Amino acid sequence: MASKYLPRPVLALAVMLPAVAHAQNAAPPAELGGSIVQLVLGLAVVIALLFASLWLLKRISAPRGEAAGLIRVVAGTAIGPRERVVILEVGGTWMVLGVAPGQVSALAEIPRINPAAPSTPPPPGNLPGWLQRIVDRRHAR
Repeated sequence: MASKYLPRPVLALAVMLPAVAHAQNAAPPAELGGSIVQLVLGLAVVIALLFASLWLLKRISAPRGEAAGLIRVVAGTAIGPRERVVILEVGGTWMVLGVAPGQVSALAEIPRINPAAPSTPPPPGNLPGWLQRIVDRRHAR
């Protein structure tokens, strides 16, 4: 509803006057090149700090001295979503451990087993003979 003393066009101009004054005082657009350089340098610093902290964490958690060679993980397999069976070599003995959240159980202790020699591939010239031996072995079982 228009005021009794001011006509509508004058009232409309009075309402828009603060917006016009604010538009005149707006800052000029910032230089885009400088802000991109600042962004790239900041990203490079963050990535460098990330790699430095990872390197430091690796150095701190690495075993030192005699303890570094005493225990070795030989094998491990998942038997459930959060359960594993792990074989550790301690000295000349293998330990079979069951690992679950918050619990490690010794399942067995066995002497060290030498791994089987890897099978050699067949000679390239005798493929039919090699295939026949494989088929004969399967039928013999």
